[in-house]
Amino acid sequence: MKTLDNLLSKEALERAAECLKVMAHPVRLRIVDVLMQGEFAVHEIAEFCQTTPNQTCEHLRLLKGHGLLDSDRRGRTVYYTIKSPQLPGLLNCIRSQCATHN
Repeated sequence: MKTLDNLLSKEALERAAECLKVMAHPVRLRIVDVLMQGEFAVHEIAEFCQTTPNQTCEHLRLLKGHGLLDSDRRGRTVYYTIKSPQLPGLLNCIRSQCATHN
């Protein structure tokens, strides 16, 4: 009988699936790509993503609600950063494996 070593646990697969479901939108992927460059305000993220501030806020709210982003309010401006240490790896995987045209 064959054995398989180093399989991911069911719990790890469930966490990965949840993260991938949340990230499965081009704008959310772009937001994380932007935030990999540093901290940005909502209006800056919206400009880079070519979306309205309201649309951007909805995406940011979802990402933050799932513990992937962090925010810091300074006066009337909210700045976002990446909280999840897995997101840069996910984006780097997409960059190296999915962004090339075969």
